[in-house]
Amino acid sequence: MKLNIITPRSAGSSIEVSKVFFPGVEGSFEILSGHAPIVAALKEGDIRWDSGSLHIRSGFVQVENNVVTAVVEE
Repeated sequence: MKLNIITPRSAGSSIEVSKVFFPGVEGSFEILSGHAPIVAALKEGDIRWDSGSLHIRSGFVQVENNVVTAVVEE
């Protein structure tokens, strides 16, 4: 699955991952390959994936066809 992270400071990075955790406004959640399409708001916390993490202040995430796109503010 592909994780795309877009921030005001970068046009985006693309990472191959098997799972990713998000700090959702409604509670933390995990995305695995084959996840149903969603759009969710994010709160301050850490996005974590197989080999890394990123601390964010807020943002949104969209999941569709094994592409996870997070638009976040660091």
